[in-house]
Amino acid sequence: MSHPLHVAVVGSGIGAEHIQGFSHLPDLFHVSTLCDLNPERARKVADAYGIEKIEDDFETVCRRSDIDIIDLCTPPNLHFEQIMFALRAGKKVICEKPLVGNLQQIDAIGKAEAESGVRVMPIFQYRYGRGLQKLKYLVDRQLTGEPFVFNVEVAWWRDAIYYDNPWRGRRATELGGALLSQAIHALDMVLYVLGPAKSVRAKVNTRVNDIEVEDCVAMSIEMANGSLGVFSVTLGSAEQISRHRFTFRNVVAESNREPYKNSSDPWTFIANTLESTAHLATTLEQVPSSPEGYAGQFYRYYEALRNGTQLPVTLDDARATLELIAATYHSSETGQSVELPIGPNHPKFTQL
Repeated sequence: MSHPLHVAVVGSGIGAEHIQGFSHLPDLFHVSTLCDLNPERARKVADAYGIEKIEDDFETVCRRSDIDIIDLCTPPNLHFEQIMFALRAGKKVICEKPLVGNLQQIDAIGKAEAESGVRVMPIFQYRYGRGLQKLKYLVDRQLTGEPFVFNVEVAWWRDAIYYDNPWRGRRATELGGALLSQAIHALDMVLYVLGPAKSVRAKVNTRVNDIEVEDCVAMSIEMANGSLGVFSVTLGSAEQISRHRFTFRNVVAESNREPYKNSSDPWTFIANTLESTAHLATTLEQVPSSPEGYAGQFYRYYEALRNGTQLPVTLDDARATLELIAATYHSSETGQSVELPIGPNHPKFTQL
């Protein structure tokens, strides 16, 4: 494996945040190319981060022998074809959320991944906030006891100016709304901690902006482990917050309320006895300190590639989250609780 790995970032919107993440790991990654159809926007980002080359043709970038990784930060409707092309070109792929627009496409990518011998890593960088990592550390060591309930709020603000963009708010290009585009990270955080979902009953609606996709969501979820949760989303909140609260037999864990950093410290951990509180504090001091956010995911990605181990975020992870979103949309349309998993004969397998 070359050292550092050479990266081409495709898309200079959210791509700028990826580049910043890579910049914290200069010994592991070198962003040598930025690909974008808008040369003026690309030039500003390239100059800010010292990127040598700007390209405007995606396929040309994929064919370059000096590129190891294609990092897709493009509108969601482009992801599937771009992933497939990059895999055929033998490139490792990183892709922003949502990975694709339906389960059939994820399964096709999985097949192409196996055939190509290179892997795809979906982006779920919120997993690597230090607060959430502390909770994951406790759960993995079975110190929390069984989970009882969880409560999640994603209350953000998006106005008409945000949707003054040719692909946002349109089903054909954004593929979904608040749940798929904004709250998908909050949903992944739940699955990361508690495992797979068993069923969901939900309602989605469009109340804040004149768009084609949802901007308000209410969900009731039963997990495979028996825990129950409620999940609410709106893009019409003047006060922006994100909050996760998990109640286990031995511990209550609650995030901070920062809208875009709630997986980071500080988190509050409360044990059910004074003796347990002392042990909990000692245990949390043992949680390894690692990079957070994009840098945290990219750091773990490099380690997985070097060691030949499982990627920090897998296609199965992206599939589990997309499957729950598909079930949510189906529940809203039918007014019924939807059981998971969703099979190939389900109406939401091929179209959200």
